[in-house]
Amino acid sequence: MGQIFSNVWSAESSQSLISSQTSGSARVLSLHEWKAVAYSLAIAFEHDDVARYFVDAPDTTTWTAKEKWELHLKMLEYVVYAHLLKGLVVTAGDNYECVGLWMPPGRNMDDHLTILRSGMWRLRYQLSPEGRKRFFQEFLPLLHDTKEVVMGPRDNTSWYLVYIGTRPEARGKGLARQVIEFVTREADKHNQACYLESSNDINPIIYGKMGFNVARKVALSRSEKPVFMDIMIREPNSSSNGISRSPETTEKK
Repeated sequence: MGQIFSNVWSAESSQSLISSQTSGSARVLSLHEWKAVAYSLAIAFEHDDVARYFVDAPDTTTWTAKEKWELHLKMLEYVVYAHLLKGLVVTAGDNYECVGLWMPPGRNMDDHLTILRSGMWRLRYQLSPEGRKRFFQEFLPLLHDTKEVVMGPRDNTSWYLVYIGTRPEARGKGLARQVIEFVTREADKHNQACYLESSNDINPIIYGKMGFNVARKVALSRSEKPVFMDIMIREPNSSSNGISRSPETTEKK
């Protein structure tokens, strides 16, 4: 592992990645772009099972489609803002057609200041009672505990692809591959693994062509029909320098 890429992500780390990885159309986003970024992700995940899990609850049957969409969008606004504060947000294509939210090694967005600044705290009042249970008592602990167990001692030294989404009209252009390889090339240089969860059945095949392998499957089970997620890990590949030739991913959570 290099001097810059130690267990803790730093401003120098960010500058190193930005300056060394500007090929193709992938680029790192800034805080002022949060609203447009969140809107693109909201479109990409509009029909995602995990995204719908928090707004399609038994106690939201009287909510209008507009109310559900607005809450879905707000959730992504909070998440995007938090990643712009503490993580790395990468886009490829025009007008944020594909966006990836990465959490670098040694970083998280769980501190009180980030929760306050991003607006994440508002979800305790905006989600329905069942939605709150699903998000705060089931979803977040499941993701945290699973990653900790699966990654073991590498949990704090691996890259975490929290979200990657491509707008429907931009799929099939290879944009998600650009967003993923923007980071995996750097991870390979420093012998770091990458971790993600996927709720789309086709994505394990697609991510597999980028070096990811399924480690286990987990489920959100408070709904009548469980929502499954594949846990995937990409081991560092120094021989290829992170370059792969793979098709476009659809959407991921």
